[in-house]
Amino acid sequence: MQKKSELILAIETSCDETAAAVVADGKEIVSSIVSSQVNLHRKFGGVVPELASRKHLELINPLISEVLNAAKVNLAGLSAIAVTVGPGLVGALLIGLSTAKALAYTNRLPLIGVNHLEGHIFANFLEHGDLKPPFICLIVSGGHTTLIFVKDIGEYGILGETLDDAAGEAFDKIAGFLGLGYPGGPIIDDLAKEGNPKAVIFPRAMLHSKDYDFSLSGLKTAVLNYVTRMKNEGEPINVSDLCAGFQAAVIDVLVQKSIRAAKEKNVGKIVLAGGVAANSSLRDEFRVATEKENLRLYHPSLDLCTDNAAMIGCAGYYRFKAGERLSFDAYPDPNLRLGSKILSKVERRMTNERKIDQRRTSNVE
Repeated sequence: MQKKSELILAIETSCDETAAAVVADGKEIVSSIVSSQVNLHRKFGGVVPELASRKHLELINPLISEVLNAAKVNLAGLSAIAVTVGPGLVGALLIGLSTAKALAYTNRLPLIGVNHLEGHIFANFLEHGDLKPPFICLIVSGGHTTLIFVKDIGEYGILGETLDDAAGEAFDKIAGFLGLGYPGGPIIDDLAKEGNPKAVIFPRAMLHSKDYDFSLSGLKTAVLNYVTRMKNEGEPINVSDLCAGFQAAVIDVLVQKSIRAAKEKNVGKIVLAGGVAANSSLRDEFRVATEKENLRLYHPSLDLCTDNAAMIGCAGYYRFKAGERLSFDAYPDPNLRLGSKILSKVERRMTNERKIDQRRTSNVE
């Protein structure tokens, strides 16, 4: 008799994509739908949180119905519901979490909370059946640039992260400054293919620092200063060369620090995750570097690089099988750290009270 699959309904609303998916046994995407809000936010040059929340509210229920119909399953046929609880925009997270709570409570289904960054890591498990920890994972997206040592499933050590701008944020800001449009990542990637990355050399911030942190605000300023100087001198600007030089400066640091981390931790695998992992030059440079160092490179397909619910369903499945459950009075956490516990209302109040007591004690001393 064939074993019945464990079906997880997953919901993702951390930023500006409303997404739902049904995932079987943590490895098979039965159905997945992502509704992007890019056109809604493009005229503002970035995501407007209030508009994102309203759009999630409008789309979430029809999207869930559609994804269940596509999977040919009803709520009674599910094993659990997984939902992103952070990090992200608090209003957007609240829409997804409230919806998941209502569905789980009324249908007596287990509720599983998932960290958005963990979801990005697990997007790779959906496509690479041979991938197993330990490995180094670089998460690069609009809000995050983080280098992680994944010792085992659920065991994460943050080696380094951006001290200022995330990679995707830097791409968006430079594209906006140059009047290229939004989102900036794909636009700069396309223009860079036509340019010479050595025509304009920009600084590689923290490339030789002994830690694994990143900094992109100085690079952003260097680009702005270059453009301003060229305009003041009446010199033409080759936008393709500029984009190629900027992109190369970002990628060089990401690649070299990731390679160094893999050597230090003595692991043979590097995993890419997040929206910027869709960048063609980033993939190419990592491919060349990992082949040179005899390391294996993993990255998701383009659809699974950007925010989606299938990755949340995959990560949620493993938490479900480990017996984890999310309290129905849990809050979304816009600043949730990878590996941190998702607190209930009571736990959060107690934590805040302890912090206040510690500050009072420190002030008295």
